[in-house]
This record gives sequence, structure tokens and C-alpha cells, in this order.
Amino acid sequence: MEFLKTCILRRHACTAVCFWRSQVVQKSSARKISTTSSRSTVMPAWVIDKYGNNEVLRFTQNMMIPIIHYPNEVIIKVHAASVNPIDVNMRSGYGATALNMKRDPLHIRTKGEEFPLTLGRDVSGVVMECGLDVRYFKPGDEVWAAVPPWKQGTLSEFVVVSGNEVSHKPRSLTHTQAASLPYVALTAWSAINKVGGLNDKNCTGKRVLILGASGGVGTFAIQVMKAWDAHVTAVCSRDASELVRKLGADDVLDYKSGNMEEQLKSLKPFDFILDNVGGSTETWALSFLKKWSGATYVTLVTPFLLNMDRLGIADGMLQTGVTVGSKTLKHFWQGVHYRWAFFMASGPYLDDIAQLVDAGKIQPVIEKTFPFSKVPEAFLKVERGHARGKTVITVV
Repeated sequence: MEFLKTCILRRHACTAVCFWRSQVVQKSSARKISTTSSRSTVMPAWVIDKYGNNEVLRFTQNMMIPIIHYPNEVIIKVHAASVNPIDVNMRSGYGATALNMKRDPLHIRTKGEEFPLTLGRDVSGVVMECGLDVRYFKPGDEVWAAVPPWKQGTLSEFVVVSGNEVSHKPRSLTHTQAASLPYVALTAWSAINKVGGLNDKNCTGKRVLILGASGGVGTFAIQVMKAWDAHVTAVCSRDASELVRKLGADDVLDYKSGNMEEQLKSLKPFDFILDNVGGSTETWALSFLKKWSGATYVTLVTPFLLNMDRLGIADGMLQTGVTVGSKTLKHFWQGVHYRWAFFMASGPYLDDIAQLVDAGKIQPVIEKTFPFSKVPEAFLKVERGHARGKTVITVV
């Protein structure tokens, strides 16, 4: 009990200090930002005040402009953002238990204090202000980033991010084009490179299967695997086959025409499978990996956040651990590796991706662009599914 009291007192003291620092920084920030904005303290943004369907999205012109609280942060003026499936899910409350724990590790935050909440993970824009410890960026730099889901999002005029989450925007892309890539690119990079262990030095000739190949993650994954000289088989619907072939897919399978398993039996086994679909897919997909050769199946569809929403933090983490542990062990004894992957915010990874973009190896795939005033329509577009690339929002 004494330990808990000490923690709370320390937190209150820290909050007081942060409040004092924020007031000082806010005055400074307001002076600097006022040269590019008609308002010195508020900005337009799309927010939600509760979880629900698309009707909870609310436009406001009175959202407080973010300020720098920590010396490694930067403020970005948003030129373009995008809408990802995770934004639609978060609008409905997906992951709220785990994300609120991340927002407030001591659980002192009361329910609903995350509101008003700004959604949107991708940003391409211009640096307006830098914290004292930021060395790689300066005001005026064109940058791109993907903001972690526990932070305020990018569907606003300004956003504050950590310096290690930011990268210089690819020179060859406009802001609209650049905003389509960071979140899906980093998600795919996490699955392929960090979890799957594939890179430009060990990928030549590897046989790769991508399930759900026509969405944002899938279209990026095809391109990066081809940039690394892999043989790519893409699974999508017939109307997306031309798109994925243009991106470099060697073989294209239509999941709507006949039994998927029967179609895959005619092909050689794979070294790596990236699953963007989930559901019953993993009950049969792993059987098409090469056995006892280090072949890996990585899924981006995991029950981690759902378990915590449904069971609470402790039981949800326990259930998740049991699930992943049992599946990993089961498939290990069958000669293949089973893994989960998640989005990872990283400026250095975006640096690597920017090099591929500027070298012409990666191109943005944008299905539709909406103005800032049409954010709710963009959410409905993404919510309907069957994406052929990304949905982008032009803010400036």
C-alpha cells in the first residue's frame, strides 16, 4: 500500500511538472505556429467522443494544437493522412483496453478520458517545431511517419510525434502519395523482415505466398519481396489480379474461383507465407510450407487486443500467451515456424523504405483520395472492405 501511495504521489508530482513545462512550451509553440496558422491555440480535426459507428465522427475547429512535452518530439503540420482498417476498428472501440493501458500505465486514467480521440495513423507533412534533443530534423523538413495507435492521430491540422518515429519523406513522392505508405509499409516490414527474417541478402529465389494481396499491406509486401528477388504468389479476387501482376506478382490465384487448397496443391511449397486474411486460413495454409527448412508463416490477424477487450488485461494476456505458445509449439513439431506480427512505429525502418521508393522499387497504390471535409465518407469506403490499395485524405 505504501508503495502504491508513493507511485501515485510521484505521478502527481510529475504531472505538475509536465503541466508547468507544457504551459511554457505551449506559449513558445503558439508564437512559432502562428506564422502558418490563423489560430494560435486551436486547430481543425476529426475526433470521436465515444466508440460506435460512423456517426460518432465529429468535425471540430476547436481541438487544442498539440505541444511538445518531451525533448525528443516534433510537431508536424499535416499535409495528407490516410484511413486504415485499424482506424475503423478503433472508432468502434477495438483495442481500447490495451491502448488505454498504454496511454496510462498506472491505470489512474478514468474510463472515457481518452476522448476526444483523433484517429488516423499515417502522416506526410512539414516539421513545424522540434524538441531540444531532436538532431535529425529541423522546421521546414518534409517528413512522413506512422503514429502508434495509443497516441492522438493524424486527422488534424497538426500532430506531435516522437523523433524516432519520423523519417524524411521520399523525394520522389508528393505528400498525398507518401501518406498512403507508412502504416502498411511498417506493418509489412515488421512481418517480413523483423519477424520473418527476410531481407535483401537472403531472399533471392525464395517462394513467397501473400494472402490478401490487394490491400495496403499486401500491395506493399508484393513490391518489397520482388525488390529482394523473391518469387511471389499473390492471392486476391479476379478483379484485382491485373493490379497485383503490375506490382510484380509471378503467380496470381483467385480465391473466389474454386477451392483455394486445390489451387495451391498444383504449386511448389513455399518458404514464407504472409497472411492478411486470418479466420480459417491458418487451418490449411501452413500445410503448403516447406517442412524442416526454416519456412515461416506470419499472420497479421491476432486475437491479442480482442482478448484484452473481452477478458480484461490479466486474463486477456494469459489467454493470448497460451494461444500463441500452443500454436508455435504445435507447428514447430510439424517442421514449420508459426508467428504473429504487429505494426511497429520506426523512423529508421521508414528510412530504408524511402530508399526503396526513391530507387523506383516501391510505388504507392492509392485507390481513392478524399478531401478533409469528407473523412466520414472515407471511413465508410474502408469499412466496406475489398480494398485495392489505400484511401488517402488530403488535409492541406
